[in-house]
Amino acid sequence: MNISEFAKIAGVSRSAVSRYFNDGYLSEDKKKQIEEAIEKTGYAPSLAARNTSNRVTKLVGVIIPKLSSESCARVTEGISAVLDKEGYKLLLVNTANDHRREVESLELFRKNRVDGVILLGTVFTDLHKAVLNKMHVPVIIVGQQLKGFSCICHNDTGAAKALTKLMIEKGGKRPAMIAVTQDDLSAGKARVDGFKSALDESGIKFGEKSVEISDFTIDSGYMAAKRLFSRPLKPDCILCATDTIAAGAALYCREANIKIPDDVMLCGIGCAKIGRTAYPSITTARLHYKTAGMEAANMLLSTVKHRDSIQRVMELDYDIVERESTGGTSDIGIWE
Repeated sequence: MNISEFAKIAGVSRSAVSRYFNDGYLSEDKKKQIEEAIEKTGYAPSLAARNTSNRVTKLVGVIIPKLSSESCARVTEGISAVLDKEGYKLLLVNTANDHRREVESLELFRKNRVDGVILLGTVFTDLHKAVLNKMHVPVIIVGQQLKGFSCICHNDTGAAKALTKLMIEKGGKRPAMIAVTQDDLSAGKARVDGFKSALDESGIKFGEKSVEISDFTIDSGYMAAKRLFSRPLKPDCILCATDTIAAGAALYCREANIKIPDDVMLCGIGCAKIGRTAYPSITTARLHYKTAGMEAANMLLSTVKHRDSIQRVMELDYDIVERESTGGTSDIGIWE
């Protein structure tokens, strides 16, 4: 779609569209019309149209939600491994899971020259989308999908489904899940969808009380497990949205003298180190975070070099790693 076609859909002039994407003055009515059309079509101007200078800075902005996160560290390591070879430097911003700081960081990179941005996505608000659609450089999103942008994501639904089915096939009859906010479409909604799908295929009725919502911490996983086991019908297998949450659930079970895997089986997602060192070690789905970072960097470089405005979505698969929490064995020393 070119700018003339988009302007027609938005009901404004070409010059109004140009002013919008270059921060020129526009009435609020026209801004609203353009933003509604962007939401409807996913339109973003081609890089050639938005980038009037071919000057290369060899700088790439990388926005991460949490500096201490192992998954973020692995993604960033993958990005760096690729960009370093091409002589690029990373400008790393940690937003501490603050959506406002994510938007501020995007604005920072939009107004200060970089060759591209890699965003480790969490929850996208309307404000995120408005700023993203004004970016003058390519943006690659990691961990989420967003219409109109190139994305590297994981098969979160498939991983959650496979782990749930594993526990059901091993005798689990009362599955439960400790999930995260459903505003997070990948770690939240997609993993709950996988859990529900496994129950449906196994003929087990899903109830709202089958799911407890946690944040991404050990303490929150501990309290969510406590709530699950305070109910009259106690679970005999639990899928946790992350390994960190699963480690918190395992801690509660140890303190409550609930034996894993005899009384309850337990799974996490992500193949984090904490799951390997927990007692018992936690069955998980290995998501390829470093590969995601490498693929994001390669996709960004290809876009920068070839002025390619075609949006692509790459979904990375998972590996099931069975450990002691579902009757497997510890794999200390096996995985990198």
